[in-house]
Amino acid sequence: MSEPGQEADARTLQKLRAEADRVKQGGAPSAPREAAREPEESRLAGLAAGIGSEGTRKLRLPERNDTVHVDTVAMKVTGLEASHSVKGGSGKVGLGLTTEELFLRVELITQNVGPAPAPLSLDGVKVTDAKGQAYPLARDAQAVAGTKPLPTTWAPEQRMELVLLFEVPPEAVQDDGLELVVKGSGGDVRIPLR
Repeated sequence: MSEPGQEADARTLQKLRAEADRVKQGGAPSAPREAAREPEESRLAGLAAGIGSEGTRKLRLPERNDTVHVDTVAMKVTGLEASHSVKGGSGKVGLGLTTEELFLRVELITQNVGPAPAPLSLDGVKVTDAKGQAYPLARDAQAVAGTKPLPTTWAPEQRMELVLLFEVPPEAVQDDGLELVVKGSGGDVRIPLR
């Protein structure tokens, strides 16, 4: 037997999905209720159903997008996107995560340019904003999105495309001081994102 709160959540989600389907078929979006502060669960359910969300937004790359070296691994940012939701990748059909914040998707091309294997763990990789606030890797989003496992060692000349996902507040993606921080053997290496 389900509890009353679960039934209400299920009805709310069903209504939101019906509204999203109606809008997709050409109907006009319903007017928002006045002065009623919607509960967090309702807002998340709406974002999950695609209501009130802009979808995935491609973000401009930094003006100077130089290749950066973390030890002997060369890294270059090739794409930036922000969205409220991530959907399951191959083999994870139907799975997804939604946040009121934004998932920042950072795409990188990497290559070990040294003559020997390069140990480099991306476990501590993070994004920082101009205020110094740090946002760690969103491991749950990485898993749901089906991204490639993050390597811990690059073979000589190994080239790999990586996708890193972070959960950040919306104002952080507009911040010119946004940086990707990767820990190398000599300390933190900062890669400008905005």
